[in-house]
Amino acid sequence: MSTYEAIYTVVRQIPFGKVATYGQVADLANLPRRARLVGYALYRVDTIGSDVPWHRVINAKGEISQSPFRQGSDDLQQSLLEQEGVVFNASGKISLRDYQWYPDTNSDVKKTRTRAHPGWGLELEESEQGDQQT
Repeated sequence: MSTYEAIYTVVRQIPFGKVATYGQVADLANLPRRARLVGYALYRVDTIGSDVPWHRVINAKGEISQSPFRQGSDDLQQSLLEQEGVVFNASGKISLRDYQWYPDTNSDVKKTRTRAHPGWGLELEESEQGDQQT
Protein backbone atom coordinates (compact mmCIF):
# COMPACT_ATOMS: atom_id res chain seq x y z
CA MET A 1 0.00 0.00 0.00
CA SER A 2 1.41 3.41 -0.93
CA THR A 3 1.90 6.12 1.68
CA TYR A 4 -0.89 8.24 0.20
CA GLU A 5 -3.22 5.23 0.04
CA ALA A 6 -2.54 4.54 3.75
CA ILE A 7 -3.57 8.13 4.48
CA TYR A 8 -6.71 7.85 2.32
CA THR A 9 -7.65 4.57 4.05
CA VAL A 10 -7.63 6.34 7.41
CA VAL A 11 -9.49 9.42 6.16
CA ARG A 12 -12.23 7.25 4.62
CA GLN A 13 -12.99 5.96 8.13
CA ILE A 14 -13.72 9.38 9.64
CA PRO A 15 -17.50 9.36 10.15
CA PHE A 16 -20.02 11.96 9.05
CA GLY A 17 -20.05 14.88 11.50
CA LYS A 18 -16.60 14.14 12.95
CA VAL A 19 -13.11 15.50 12.23
CA ALA A 20 -9.53 14.38 12.70
CA THR A 21 -6.35 16.40 12.77
CA TYR A 22 -3.53 16.09 10.24
CA GLY A 23 -1.26 14.71 12.97
CA GLN A 24 -3.87 12.23 14.11
CA VAL A 25 -4.30 10.92 10.57
CA ALA A 26 -0.52 10.61 10.24
CA ASP A 27 -0.36 8.59 13.46
CA LEU A 28 -3.25 6.37 12.37
CA ALA A 29 -1.53 5.74 9.02
CA ASN A 30 1.60 4.72 10.94
CA LEU A 31 3.39 7.87 9.79
CA PRO A 32 4.18 9.61 13.09
CA ARG A 33 5.18 13.28 12.89
CA ARG A 34 4.23 13.41 9.19
CA ALA A 35 1.21 15.74 9.46
CA ARG A 36 2.47 17.86 6.58
CA LEU A 37 2.56 14.77 4.35
CA VAL A 38 -1.12 14.22 5.14
CA GLY A 39 -1.78 17.77 3.95
CA TYR A 40 0.07 17.10 0.71
CA ALA A 41 -1.87 13.87 0.14
CA LEU A 42 -5.23 15.55 0.77
CA TYR A 43 -4.33 18.45 -1.52
CA ARG A 44 -4.15 15.92 -4.36
CA VAL A 45 -7.69 14.59 -3.75
CA ASP A 46 -10.34 15.55 -6.31
CA THR A 47 -12.70 17.67 -4.19
CA ILE A 48 -15.73 16.69 -6.29
CA GLY A 49 -15.41 13.09 -7.48
CA SER A 50 -13.40 11.38 -4.74
CA ASP A 51 -14.69 9.03 -2.05
CA VAL A 52 -12.07 10.44 0.36
CA PRO A 53 -13.77 12.86 2.80
CA TRP A 54 -10.80 15.24 2.74
CA HIS A 55 -12.87 18.00 4.32
CA ARG A 56 -12.97 16.14 7.67
CA VAL A 57 -9.27 16.74 8.33
CA ILE A 58 -8.34 19.97 10.10
CA ASN A 59 -5.35 21.35 11.97
CA ALA A 60 -4.54 20.72 15.64
CA LYS A 61 -5.97 24.11 16.64
CA GLY A 62 -9.41 23.03 15.40
CA GLU A 63 -9.20 25.25 12.33
CA ILE A 64 -9.27 24.80 8.60
CA SER A 65 -5.74 25.30 7.34
CA GLN A 66 -5.97 28.21 4.92
CA SER A 67 -3.98 28.04 1.69
CA PRO A 68 -3.84 30.35 -1.32
CA PHE A 69 -3.23 27.26 -3.50
CA ARG A 70 -6.56 25.58 -2.70
CA GLN A 71 -8.53 27.90 -4.99
CA GLY A 72 -11.60 28.37 -2.81
CA SER A 73 -11.75 24.91 -1.26
CA ASP A 74 -11.15 26.41 2.21
CA ASP A 75 -14.67 27.86 2.05
CA LEU A 76 -15.96 24.60 0.56
CA GLN A 77 -14.41 22.67 3.44
CA GLN A 78 -16.21 24.79 6.04
CA SER A 79 -19.48 24.53 4.12
CA LEU A 80 -19.24 20.73 3.87
CA LEU A 81 -18.47 20.40 7.57
CA GLU A 82 -21.37 22.69 8.50
CA GLN A 83 -23.68 20.56 6.32
CA GLU A 84 -22.61 17.60 8.47
CA GLY A 85 -23.58 19.48 11.64
CA VAL A 86 -20.07 20.53 12.68
CA VAL A 87 -20.24 23.90 14.43
CA PHE A 88 -17.61 26.62 14.06
CA ASN A 89 -17.30 29.27 16.78
CA ALA A 90 -17.04 33.01 16.05
CA SER A 91 -13.26 32.62 15.61
CA GLY A 92 -13.70 29.90 12.98
CA LYS A 93 -12.65 27.06 15.27
CA ILE A 94 -14.18 23.63 15.79
CA SER A 95 -14.33 22.14 19.28
CA LEU A 96 -12.11 19.07 19.10
CA ARG A 97 -13.62 17.95 22.39
CA ASP A 98 -17.02 17.74 20.69
CA TYR A 99 -16.16 16.68 17.14
CA GLN A 100 -12.82 14.86 17.10
CA TRP A 101 -13.08 11.25 15.97
CA TYR A 102 -11.35 8.34 17.65
CA PRO A 103 -11.62 4.95 15.97
CA ASP A 104 -13.18 2.19 18.01
CA THR A 105 -11.10 -0.87 18.81
CA ASN A 106 -13.07 -3.00 16.32
CA SER A 107 -12.21 -0.89 13.27
CA ASP A 108 -9.26 -1.37 10.90
CA VAL A 109 -7.42 1.13 13.05
CA LYS A 110 -6.73 0.44 16.71
CA LYS A 111 -5.69 2.56 19.69
CA THR A 112 -2.30 1.85 21.23
CA ARG A 113 0.24 3.85 23.19
CA THR A 114 3.40 4.70 21.28
CA ARG A 115 6.47 6.79 21.94
CA ALA A 116 5.71 8.86 18.84
CA HIS A 117 2.37 10.02 20.24
CA PRO A 118 2.23 10.15 24.05
CA GLY A 119 -1.57 10.44 24.19
CA TRP A 120 -3.59 8.42 21.77
CA GLY A 121 -1.02 6.77 19.54
CA LEU A 122 -2.79 4.99 16.73
CA GLU A 123 -1.68 2.50 14.14
CA LEU A 124 -3.04 0.18 11.49
CA GLU A 125 -3.85 -3.42 12.45
CA GLU A 126 -0.98 -5.88 11.96
CA SER A 127 -2.55 -7.33 8.81
CA GLU A 128 -2.64 -3.85 7.27
CA GLN A 129 0.92 -3.12 8.38
CA GLY A 130 2.10 -6.20 6.49
CA ASP A 131 0.42 -4.86 3.34
CA GLN A 132 2.29 -1.55 3.72
CA GLN A 133 5.69 -3.20 3.54
CA THR A 134 5.12 -4.56 0.02
